[in-house]
Amino acid sequence: MQGLLLINKPEGITSFGVVAKIKWLLHTKRVGHTGTLDPMATGVLPLLVGRDTVLCSHLLDADKEYIATVKLGITTDTLDKTGNILSKRDVNVSFEELKEVLNTFLGKQQQIPPMYSALKKDGVRLYDLAREGKEIKREAREIEIFELELLNFDGNEFEIRVLCSKGTYIRSLADDIGKKLGTGAMLTALKRTKTAGFKIEECVDLDDLTPENIADFLKSSENAVLNYPLLTVSEKQALRFSNGGELSIERLHFNKPPQNGEVFRVKNGEKFLGLGVIDFEKSALKIKCLTYHISDDI
Repeated sequence: MQGLLLINKPEGITSFGVVAKIKWLLHTKRVGHTGTLDPMATGVLPLLVGRDTVLCSHLLDADKEYIATVKLGITTDTLDKTGNILSKRDVNVSFEELKEVLNTFLGKQQQIPPMYSALKKDGVRLYDLAREGKEIKREAREIEIFELELLNFDGNEFEIRVLCSKGTYIRSLADDIGKKLGTGAMLTALKRTKTAGFKIEECVDLDDLTPENIADFLKSSENAVLNYPLLTVSEKQALRFSNGGELSIERLHFNKPPQNGEVFRVKNGEKFLGLGVIDFEKSALKIKCLTYHISDDI
């Protein structure tokens, strides 16, 4: 059993909790997610099953889209509604003022990750340190906000659509917006609507999955890496590649001249074999990861 599962993660469960449930439903130990969502967050959570877990890292770099709800006037230690309240302030912000501040967050910028995050310091998760009452200095990281659309605002709470680069913390964005407005703010709802090209409309609700129907929702893992160019190989080449062998560039047929270090989806007919990478020094297509083995046909 292998493939891609697109889950609409519900609120109140961790990404690891979703993985654990899928492992139980499929009776397998090999399930991996492609980027965590906070327990409070909902939405698109792609999972890879079986041998296809080797592709997980290739989805981590994807841009993401969120719908976020932010409440002004309140700050918490977690930067969202799940934390302890640190401050309360009156709010007197107009629609125009909010929109003007939001526009300042477009583009590349430095963002400091929150203490309540899965990042590690000396092997320890930051959220574990935060729960012990410890706060350490975190290095700012470059992120990019491609689109930031104000959907509605009632004077105290607003909803935004955010299209952003990997590594962007929406909780930190909400906190930074509150600081710039002078009111403080916390995140009250978050839904990931798109990641790695997958949309919320393509996902299945976790609670709708059963041991009897889950296989019906498994898709080809090739869908996770369609951004890479396609390379079709012969049966003989497929046999060599799927058994761990490199392929000579001279014997391969490319649609365009390959570049050194370029990654290709490798297929034989309808069989998705995995990913290969061009190595000019060896004049070879080297294996980056395999999703298929010849024994699968036996």
